[in-house]
Amino acid sequence: MIRTLAAVCLIAAVAAPSALHAAVTGNADAGKAKVYTCHGCHGIPGYNNAYPNYHVPRIAGQNEQYLINALHEYQSGDRKHPTMDAQADSLSDQDIADIAAYLSSFAKQQ
Repeated sequence: MIRTLAAVCLIAAVAAPSALHAAVTGNADAGKAKVYTCHGCHGIPGYNNAYPNYHVPRIAGQNEQYLINALHEYQSGDRKHPTMDAQADSLSDQDIADIAAYLSSFAKQQ
């Protein structure tokens, strides 16, 4: 019985890593104010950036859940990038949901 319960818990944790984060609803208006640090590298809106001199992904119009997952993966260390690690570590689950709601809204405008 205990081994079965432990197995179920392990499977649930592996199958649904996003379940470790609180279920929050993103607010695009709040996200617009929070996305200011993204502009320097990701060049939102318009995707024009002068710095850095290497490719950064276009995140305006990206899928909302993809953005949420990516930021949580930077927080957990599953994705590695010094700048993004620091940015993601400074965000709450609500911040991430708001930013993802705002950035994904660009896809709906096109």
